[in-house]
Amino acid sequence: MTTAALHPTLQRVTERIVERSRTTRATYLDTVARNRKPGPYRQALGCANLAHAWAAMPGEDKLRLREMRVPNLAIITAYNDMLSAHQPYEHYPPMLREAARRRGATAQVAAGVPAMCDGVTQGYEGMELSLFSRDTIALATAVGLSHAMFDGVLLLGICDKIVPGLLMGALAFGHLPAVFVPSGPMPSGLSNADKSRIRQQYAEGKVGRDALLAAEEAAYHGPGTCTFYGTANSNQMLLELMGLQLPGSSFVPPGTPLRSALTEAAVEQVLRLHQQGHTLASMVDERAIVNAMVGLLATGGSTNHTIHWVAVARSAGILIDWDDFAELSAVVPLLARVYPNGSADVNQFHAAGGLGFVVRELLDAGLLHEDVLTIAAEGLRAYTRAPALRDGQLHWAAVPTDSGDETILRPASRPFAPDGGLKCLRGNLGRAVVKTSAVKPEHWYVRAPARVFHEQSELIAAHQRGELQRDFVAVVRFQGPRANGMPELHKLTPILGALQDQGFRVALVTDGRMSGASGKVPAAIHVSPEAADGGPLARVRDGDLIELDCRSGTLNALVDAAEWQARPTAAWDGGTHAGGCGRELFALFRAHATPAEAGASALQSVWPQSFPSSTTAP
Repeated sequence: MTTAALHPTLQRVTERIVERSRTTRATYLDTVARNRKPGPYRQALGCANLAHAWAAMPGEDKLRLREMRVPNLAIITAYNDMLSAHQPYEHYPPMLREAARRRGATAQVAAGVPAMCDGVTQGYEGMELSLFSRDTIALATAVGLSHAMFDGVLLLGICDKIVPGLLMGALAFGHLPAVFVPSGPMPSGLSNADKSRIRQQYAEGKVGRDALLAAEEAAYHGPGTCTFYGTANSNQMLLELMGLQLPGSSFVPPGTPLRSALTEAAVEQVLRLHQQGHTLASMVDERAIVNAMVGLLATGGSTNHTIHWVAVARSAGILIDWDDFAELSAVVPLLARVYPNGSADVNQFHAAGGLGFVVRELLDAGLLHEDVLTIAAEGLRAYTRAPALRDGQLHWAAVPTDSGDETILRPASRPFAPDGGLKCLRGNLGRAVVKTSAVKPEHWYVRAPARVFHEQSELIAAHQRGELQRDFVAVVRFQGPRANGMPELHKLTPILGALQDQGFRVALVTDGRMSGASGKVPAAIHVSPEAADGGPLARVRDGDLIELDCRSGTLNALVDAAEWQARPTAAWDGGTHAGGCGRELFALFRAHATPAEAGASALQSVWPQSFPSSTTAP
């Protein structure tokens, strides 16, 4: 097939990122080049070091490692059996070690990294550790790989902060090849629409806790990834669009023969990459990052990645910002409707054609860079095929030309929307991101008085007192990375959604995050600069008229400019967030976090260019 000409916007944004990143990318690649060595990396270690490293290994593996001829693979695992998505990883290390042996290599678990479940911590103190768990995972990954024993990396992680953290840590060892190994989604249970409906009924007091718990158990009921298209499943899409995971492997269920075959094939691919001299640094370039951004927009993925993928890109010396996302969003069509942007789950999306269909449509429209290095034996066109077993052997075949269900998945010629549904808002309240693909167009504009809260619990209490039965814009501030770790404010969605359904004009403006599962209500999130860092949200008072306009891309407090500038900022008393539930251990991260648009990372605390400016007050 003839490769389509690149869309001019894709070309322009990519070239701008390359130019912006010229210095930082060169510095990163120089570091990678210095760390790269010929032959097995372990040959530089002393005898005592080596003896420690293989002391517990079987005799045959020791012999192979001692000969300095075979590659040794690092397994970095995010296994725990509290995360349903990661529970299948319990049995992966033996499978991977055996697959390596059959190919004349060896493998060791180099590190286990933490993997918290945002679904468990939502609305509670532990959620304030969630964002910075990403940086902790990056650090733990680097610790595991620092032993200089390894010639390639197998990364076992799926969920929200885990994939970005693993990738950030692995990019510090970009001189090695690396492959992600997924485990797949759980079977479909209670539909996401029914789950959302019962949550909203509970928020309205129409059903009790027993009914809510029964619904949640019916939705989350077995091993595998949660089936809505939140941050975890968006991670899987991003990895395929970057060519770091085997084609079509993201949404194959756990515990199936095909899943096992794909797991073994991941070992084969990382060994091939090693033999051919391909590295993670050579795969994660500006084109791969742009491909990931396009995939996020075309599928209506999680807004969390307007933070995470900025941090990932910076780990490879690549500088992206929200203007890049917004400019791409204007030309990338929305091809998928998966909850919360529709009623389908990821299993139904996969059955309708899945990521292979999306990649083919985007390639043929000139909206992806095809000539990128991937873990497959060819470029991104390999990701238009789906895996299957034939006589016990793994093979890939082209996905069907037509969508299996056009209520879920559509071709680029007939998209659900002509744009990707992600907007960057600018105004005297700062810069923010809004996900319009999950919001009906009639709710894209809200002009209403502000109701200011410093905790999501304050908004919940006000609702319970009956104080929110009116038009208003909820300004939930001091929720940024430097204030309290930027928790997701997922518990607000049922309340605000219920008020919107009752006919009230409501919106959310916050320097915090929303869950990748959230939608429906217009929400200007990740507002930067954050209130705790002197941002303008700290000037807002109850009753100020707030205008959120998704069409014009503006976010303003309609206050006289002179009065606005003269107002003192509200004080932030973070004492209640400083300790308990381990939060005291993360004070270092809060103190050094970059702004949300720079990735909200304490590991990348020097923003190498001026922060994008907001527009002036109206």
